[in-house]
Parts: sequence; C-alpha cells; structure tokens
Amino acid sequence: MLENTAWARFDPALMSMDDALAQLVGGTAKVLSEKELAEKLKEGRPLRIKLGVDPTAPDIHLGHTVPLEKLRQFQQLGHQAVLIIGDFTATVGDPTGRSSARPPLTREEVLANAQTYTDQAFKILDKKKTEVVFNGEWFRSMTYEQVLKLNARVTMQQMLQREDFKERVAKGQEVRLHEVQYPIMQGWDSVEVRSDVEIGGTDQLFNILVGRDLQKEEGMPQQVVMLMPLLEGLDGVKKMSKSSHNYVGVSEVPNEMFGKLMSVSDELMDRYYLLLLGEKRDEALHPMEAKKELARRIVARYHSEEEGKAAREDWETRFSKRDLNAADLPEISCADLEGKTVIEAVSYVFQEAFQMKKSNGELRKQFITTGAVQLDGEKLTDHQAAFSGAAGQVLRMSKKQSVRLI
Repeated sequence: MLENTAWARFDPALMSMDDALAQLVGGTAKVLSEKELAEKLKEGRPLRIKLGVDPTAPDIHLGHTVPLEKLRQFQQLGHQAVLIIGDFTATVGDPTGRSSARPPLTREEVLANAQTYTDQAFKILDKKKTEVVFNGEWFRSMTYEQVLKLNARVTMQQMLQREDFKERVAKGQEVRLHEVQYPIMQGWDSVEVRSDVEIGGTDQLFNILVGRDLQKEEGMPQQVVMLMPLLEGLDGVKKMSKSSHNYVGVSEVPNEMFGKLMSVSDELMDRYYLLLLGEKRDEALHPMEAKKELARRIVARYHSEEEGKAAREDWETRFSKRDLNAADLPEISCADLEGKTVIEAVSYVFQEAFQMKKSNGELRKQFITTGAVQLDGEKLTDHQAAFSGAAGQVLRMSKKQSVRLI
C-alpha cells in the first residue's frame, strides 16, 4: 500500500532538516513545541512516535485515520512508529468530551475490536516497521501499592482542570473516580514506551501533557505534543462520526466510498487532501478532476489500485455519462417501499442505502419539490403521494445518489 501517496516517493536523505520539520508540522492543529521537535530531529536518531488507540468499536472511519497518516509520515522519514493498543484503558473508557461515564467493555470485546482496528490501520502504516504494544502488559501487573504511588503524582485540582470534568461538576453531573484515572494511565503509557512525540486529536491535549509531567518526574526527556485537527464529516460542519451520519468508513465498499467523497465541497476537499493524503491539492487540476482523484486515491488506499480505478469509472458512468441503466447501483427491494408515501420512501432509501438520516423538511425542500427525486426520469414532486415502483427501475435521489429497485 506504500505506493499510494507522495511519501512513498520520498527519500529522507534528500530532504533538509527544515523541509522535514515543515512536512511534519503540516496539517497539525498545534505542536508543543516546534523548537523541541527540531532539537529532537537534530539528534540524528530514530525518534519514538507514540499513538495510542482504544479499540472501543470494530470499524474506523476516515476521521480516525488522521493521526495514523501523521504517524505514517514520521515512519516514512525513518522514525519508529509505536502503536499502543489500549486493551486496558479501553475497559475504563476515555472520558474526553463525555457528559457521563462510558459503558464498560470486556477485555474480550476490546481484543476483538483491536484485531479489525489494526487490520485497517495497517492499510496506512508499514506493519513491519510498526511496534505494537498493549498497555495491559504493564497495568495488569501493577500492585495496588504501585497504583497508589502513581496516583500520588497528580492532584485532584489538576484533574479537575479538564474542561469535561469541570463542566460536569459545575452541572452537578457525576464524575466517576475511575474516569479520573484515565489521563494518568495515558500519561504512564508515554513513560513505558519512552515516547519522544505523542500524536493525538485536539481533545487530547490534557492527557498528553500529563505524559510530559510523568516523564519529567522519571528523569526522561519530555515528549513533544502533536495535536491533529478533528476531521469534519461530509457535511463540512460537524466532526466526522457515525452518530452524525456524515462519515466514510474505511471498510465501506469502493463505489459507496467513492460516491460519498464526491459529495464534499471544494473547500473540504482541500482539507481532506492535507489530512488524509498528507499533501496539498494540485491546483493545476480542475476542482472536479481533483475531487475524482482524491476519491480514487482514498479508495485505492483502503482497497486496491484496481478498485479505485473501477470506482471512478463506475461513478463517471452513472453521473458524468448519465448511463444509470448500465451502472452498478445500490439495490433496494420494492417490498421495503410498499405502502410508503414518496417522502417516506425517499427517507428510507437515504438511510438504508447511503447511511444518511435527513429530516422531512430537508427532504421536501432540497430533494422532492426541486425535482431531484426521479423514478426512471419522472420527477416525484408530491411528497404525500403513494410511492409506486417496479423492479428494474432506477430511483434517483440526487445527482450523485441513485438506487435500483429489485
């Protein structure tokens, strides 16, 4: 998979220190500090770059890949990628951004999730050059006395400086004591793997700073904090997440992945190039061509070059050439639409075929009354009319989304 990005063509021996630093800080939200990172790079040794993940779900989406892409850049420059699988911390649950404690997971659930997570992560990282460690290796061997001594290194006042804890206390919402342990455990991971740089989302600043403090107490050089922005979803507004129905899953089928990416705005496309491919968009290309290339390369990253090319050809057949009858479309059973009104049928298709949940008001104003919804070319503009479709017909929802009835 390494041939899929510009980094595969990169020779670190030909890059100056300043250029390497510029590449590494490119696309980041914050680095604490660039001066420290430059000094570590000047040491001329492979740095240990830490990324910790808690596999609380089996599948990941493109938002999860942003820190993995940055880890890959370090890896391509000859540094050591250290991927920490939080088989212990995942059973506690990261409280970041939460208004209540996360439901606990069993270790068996976590390990099952970890298998699919790492399988997908290694579509980005070079598996042979990645050190994978499970933090249960050190936490499960700790005695209660050792846990107490570790806790004694931080104060409750420090922990309550976290915005999510502070807000919950102010609102009278409970903060469980095991949640307070989480930043300490993430910080101790940095001590155990002797990390030089830790990569995380912007919501991880507090936890990574705890790691710096613990490393300093251990007499170790402190890790550089590298924060990556949280990727916006397809709507260009909210953070990419399954709950917001604006995500692109790494394991989605090629045609669906390609089609979703073609729906992003030109402005969002530029961010996707930078955060998902580690490079700037070629401004010499027409925006539509650049978007097709973005979608093709991302499909190729998570599937194959052949499937990336095929997904592009299929999209062009469906939307550039308008030959929907010959296109490979998602299928919806007529039986599932039986008895539904037009708006109910359209809502069902959006949710089932494209994992997009839309309000009735949005469907009426943006799709139905505008004539975007068509059944074999006939516009369905009466949202309250009974839907009637036959097997083989094509139901077009928009310029970029159509299904075949079966």
